[in-house]
Amino acid sequence: MLRSYLPAIVFLALGGGIGVVFAFLNRLLGPSRKKVRKNTDDPYECGLPSEIQQGFRFGISFYLIAMLFILFDIETIFLYPVAVQLRAFGTFALIEVCVFIFLLSVAFVYVWRRGALEWK
Repeated sequence: MLRSYLPAIVFLALGGGIGVVFAFLNRLLGPSRKKVRKNTDDPYECGLPSEIQQGFRFGISFYLIAMLFILFDIETIFLYPVAVQLRAFGTFALIEVCVFIFLLSVAFVYVWRRGALEWK
């Protein structure tokens, strides 16, 4: 039983050991800078001042469009394996893909008609 886990244990030990050695070498040989307290009045990375950043919220349309993009993007990825091996899968796979594209088109038209793609 232990022999089956031995390669995984050795792999984890070597990976962890190398990570610890690199972290130690980085602390030892890397550049050292004095820690400077950051001024909270300076603009944040995105360019907005910090006091505005605290109360700033994205609109729901941003998240809705992002989720819809991910949804439809992933759905098209499912078509790739069938397109590559269509001859091996046969006519049944072609019919299933046509049904899948039809349902995806119905979902897209529904989302479009509901106004979810309008940027507000």
